[in-house]
Amino acid sequence: MTSPETKTPFVAIACGGTGGHLFPGLAVAEQLKQHGCDVALLISPKQVDQQAVKSAQVMEIFTLPAVALQNGNYFSFASSFVKSLFAARKMFNKRRPAAVLAMGGFTSAPPVFVAKDTGIKTFLHESNTIPGRANRFLSRFVDGAFVGFPEAAARLKTRKITTTGTPVRPQFQPQDAAACRTALGLEPDRPAILIVGGSQGARGLNEVILSALPLLAERNWQWLHLTGATSFEKVKAAYAARGIKAVVKPFLAEMDLALGAATVAVSRAGASSLAEIAAMRLPSLLVPFPAAADNHQFFNASAFERTGAAALLEQKNSTPEKVAATLAKMVEDETVRSKMQTALAQWHAPKAAEQIAENILQAVGKPVLKSSKIQAPSSREISSSNNQTVSRAGVLGAWMLVLHWCLVLGAWNFQIA
Repeated sequence: MTSPETKTPFVAIACGGTGGHLFPGLAVAEQLKQHGCDVALLISPKQVDQQAVKSAQVMEIFTLPAVALQNGNYFSFASSFVKSLFAARKMFNKRRPAAVLAMGGFTSAPPVFVAKDTGIKTFLHESNTIPGRANRFLSRFVDGAFVGFPEAAARLKTRKITTTGTPVRPQFQPQDAAACRTALGLEPDRPAILIVGGSQGARGLNEVILSALPLLAERNWQWLHLTGATSFEKVKAAYAARGIKAVVKPFLAEMDLALGAATVAVSRAGASSLAEIAAMRLPSLLVPFPAAADNHQFFNASAFERTGAAALLEQKNSTPEKVAATLAKMVEDETVRSKMQTALAQWHAPKAAEQIAENILQAVGKPVLKSSKIQAPSSREISSSNNQTVSRAGVLGAWMLVLHWCLVLGAWNFQIA
């Protein structure tokens, strides 16, 4: 039996799968909590999700039995999709949300379909320049969408789209580098190079750095290398063999410390990572994941490079000599870093999470706290005639269509960067 709704607004955020979906979702959740809302995070069973939400103790956490569609696992994906539909419906029957926000990825569709089927307001956020397949499909069903890059709007079929930027958690702001280095076991006064391939590491990026180490071993640098689980032992041994000062970890939850400690970062180009880099004003060498869906990381990185906010080097062109020369120039030329830091300011959207939270509350008719100023709609808000009211039968039909794609065509190809 459905419990009666309380006066406290309740919002469910589907944000599992990768750190790129989860961390922006956490940022919005924190803003909603500040506005007096109750929040539930819907995540996947993956370890990265389970680790990251340990700090979100004041929020409800629900694990959906969702798995990504990859390596031809159509039947297991379809099965987990149906199980997630029932799990989301059971959760919403116990306590009906005022709204559901999807952050993209394979945990997004089931909660959105269940919410739409029961008349709950639905929203999505797309961080990348090129929206993922999940968000492109869901965009025709949701009541509103938020995007990190303005060019993403043209690829979504939502009536109301607002460019907000990508939310970052409040701890991501410029910090004292010496204090951050000391906290991580690094020397406070030596340049520190951060290598980060996203929340799960990146084998290709690890290989790029290891190939360049012989050319950089004699420099008075130190390294903070986040490898992912599969490459940890190999990378750690490589630094030790050359006597290079390095802190090597498979995963680090305190990414604000990692970015704060770094002189320069070498990073993949997921939108969430770029938003955190911009917030911290950290000069970076971006090496996009070459197999990212629709090559979206390359286009993310290109947007930064065009404005002077980062250097871009495609993995296929990442020779040891190019990597070493680019890093040497960035680490040892303060002017280069200063120009990048200035350019990064335009990519930081400090009010993104707040703007998303307030737009959702306004849409569901809930008052926004007086301490927060409501932003009026701007020229960045885009309307389209493509949105139509989706009937219950239409949503059920969409479920069947998705399952057909999964089982027969394999149209959804969620890849982990």
